[in-house]
Amino acid sequence: MDALVLLGSLFALILIGVPVAYALGMAALVGALWIDIPFEAVMIKIGDGVSKFSLLAIPFFVLAGAIMAEGGMARRLVAFANVLIGFVRGGLAMVNILASSMFGCISGSSVADTSSIGTVMIPQMVKAGYPRVFATNVTITGSVQAILIPPSHNAVIYSLAAGGTVSIAHLFIGGVIPGLLLGLSLIVLVLIIARRKNYPKGEAVPLRQALKTAVEALWGLGTVVIILGGILGGIFTATESAAVACVYAFVVTMFVYRDYRWKDLPHLVHRTVKTVAMVMMLIAFASAYGYIMALMQLPAKVTAFFLTLSDNKYVILFLINLLLLFLGTLMDLAPLLLICTPILLPVVVKFGVDPVHFGLIMLVNLGIGLVTPPVGSVLFVGCAVGKVTIEQVTREIWPFYVAMFVVLMLVTYIPGLTLWLPRMLL
Repeated sequence: MDALVLLGSLFALILIGVPVAYALGMAALVGALWIDIPFEAVMIKIGDGVSKFSLLAIPFFVLAGAIMAEGGMARRLVAFANVLIGFVRGGLAMVNILASSMFGCISGSSVADTSSIGTVMIPQMVKAGYPRVFATNVTITGSVQAILIPPSHNAVIYSLAAGGTVSIAHLFIGGVIPGLLLGLSLIVLVLIIARRKNYPKGEAVPLRQALKTAVEALWGLGTVVIILGGILGGIFTATESAAVACVYAFVVTMFVYRDYRWKDLPHLVHRTVKTVAMVMMLIAFASAYGYIMALMQLPAKVTAFFLTLSDNKYVILFLINLLLLFLGTLMDLAPLLLICTPILLPVVVKFGVDPVHFGLIMLVNLGIGLVTPPVGSVLFVGCAVGKVTIEQVTREIWPFYVAMFVVLMLVTYIPGLTLWLPRMLL
């Protein structure tokens, strides 16, 4: 009955249109009232939820990504990717995916990736003769890499939802191979489609222009070197790397590229503050919600329920994948991480699954949800940028779903794809 009251009140509030963050807070109050816990305890947990040093990584990474996204980085990465693979058949589609891989290393956000890369690439692909819907599908699915490749701020949210017991650095490094594997699978897919439908080839870039393009792009990619190099070298923590990356992004954008106007900077900071405020509010209320879940012993009850279904780890992981894929179509990524992690993590740990491995399983699952109707935020942004309807996109996106599902199964059942690199480097 406790679970019904807590979860039922949450979903009832969401169904009547209450924003997810407020729904979490109000559901926590309903749960506290049900089990006779003082409201003061809920308020204390709301404050505790955002009183963590590691949370500073989120505003810094968001700001760094926003600065680089609006400062001409996306355009330079597209040009660099075009130098590398733009000359083969279907090259522009592969350029789109590779540019998303590189931009994901800077932004850590699929929405930012879609809007930045899509604005540059979709018109180029259409002009070159690619169908507009195909160009949009390539853009939105390629942008899912951003939540896997470091510095993913969703990895930070998962670590917090896990009670701070999972290393952010391990999650960052663990996401490298799954993220690149997703990009590779999409490149193979578009290469097959391009050959089958005879999409156009690009032209090789002259050596002088290629070198100039590479130098310009490498300034931005230096952010990745700073983040990963600093963490692996023990120079600073994952949280501190966010602040360093933010300063570097500002210097490169304003003093090296100089494409961004100083008078526009306050507006960019204002938009970033609004985004971060929403995320922090979500984390604060989710912390109180998780506290009530713990008092109700909901994670233990869910673990017991799964044990009644099967005692096979692989079956349980498959069932959890199906559950997450379904939930990902109904709710955005960050709220689901905050709600589901405290419930499902004890279940998989009981079966011997590493928390870092499970974190990447969740991110891949919920990343697919970002491009799946009816609540796929990346899908909505991609359709707006590509000037196509959701119905047009969903009719032709199924081959991309197949590719992403294959990657999900590989990440789920081959733990080494996630765990080998952190064990080697950290």
